[in-house]
Amino acid sequence: MQVRRNILVAALLINLSFLFAGCTSVDRQSVASQIAKQSGLTRENVQTSSFLIVTWSRITPPATSLHVYIEGDGFAWQSRTRPSDDPTPHNPVGLTLAATDTRANVLYLARPCQFVGPALPADCSVRWWTEDRFSAEVLEAMNEAIDRFVARYPGVQLDLTGYSGGGNIAALLAERRKDVRSLRTVAGNLDVAYVNALHHVSAMPGALNAIDNAAALRHIPQLHLSGDADKTVPSDVARRFVQAVGGNCARTAGVSGMGHGSDWAAIWPQWLAQGVPAC
Repeated sequence: MQVRRNILVAALLINLSFLFAGCTSVDRQSVASQIAKQSGLTRENVQTSSFLIVTWSRITPPATSLHVYIEGDGFAWQSRTRPSDDPTPHNPVGLTLAATDTRANVLYLARPCQFVGPALPADCSVRWWTEDRFSAEVLEAMNEAIDRFVARYPGVQLDLTGYSGGGNIAALLAERRKDVRSLRTVAGNLDVAYVNALHHVSAMPGALNAIDNAAALRHIPQLHLSGDADKTVPSDVARRFVQAVGGNCARTAGVSGMGHGSDWAAIWPQWLAQGVPAC
C-alpha cells in the first residue's frame, strides 16, 4: 500500500510539474491542492497576530515528532526590478518535499500571503514578500503558526526542513525554539546578505540572517543540501553556514546536476532515509 502511494505521488508530481509555469494564482492554488490531497495532507488556515498562514498537514495522534516543511520565497518578483502582485509559488518545492515524506506526522507551512489570493487581504502588502520577507514580524508569524500545532501535542519534537528562503526561516526558528531536534535545508538561503551581494541586488536592512547567529545551532543535528547547478543560491552558501555553525553536528552535501528549482522531491526520500549527522 505504501509503495503504491509513493508511485501515485511521484506520478502526480511529474504530471503537475508541466503546469506550473505561467499559470494564474487560482491555477497555482489548484495544483498545490492536488499535490496535498494526493499525499493525504489537509489544509488549515492559521490566523496569526500578523498574517494568515496556509498550512497542509497529516498528523496521527499521539504525535511525539513532527516534520515541518517551510516553503521558499515563491513568486516574489516578476522581473529583477518588478515585484509580483501575488507570491504564491509557481513551483512549490517545499510542498512537493512534504508530499514525498511518508512519515506519520508532516506539517507544511506556506510563507505569508502565499495561497491566500486572489484578492489578497489588506495585511498582504508587497513588502512582506520582498524586502521584509525575513523580518522579525514574518518570523514571529511563522513561529506562532507552529506553536498552534505544537500546543495540540504536548512534548512533540520538531524536525525542520526549509527550501530556499524557507531555509533561512527554518534556521532562525531553530535558533529561538527549544523543541527542535534536527534541521535540514534544501538550496537554503542561509546567508541573505551574501546572496544579495552575489546578485547585486539591494540590501535588506531589516532582514534576519541565519548565519549571523549560526553558532547557536551548534548542538542541533543538521544537513544542508545544495545543487552544483544552482545559480540562485550556490553551494558555497551552505559551506559558509556550516563553517559558522562549527562543531560536529552540521554538514553540507552537494547534489550533482541539481539547480535551484529542480525536482528535489524526486531524490528527497533517499536523503531523508540517510538521516542527519549524529552529534
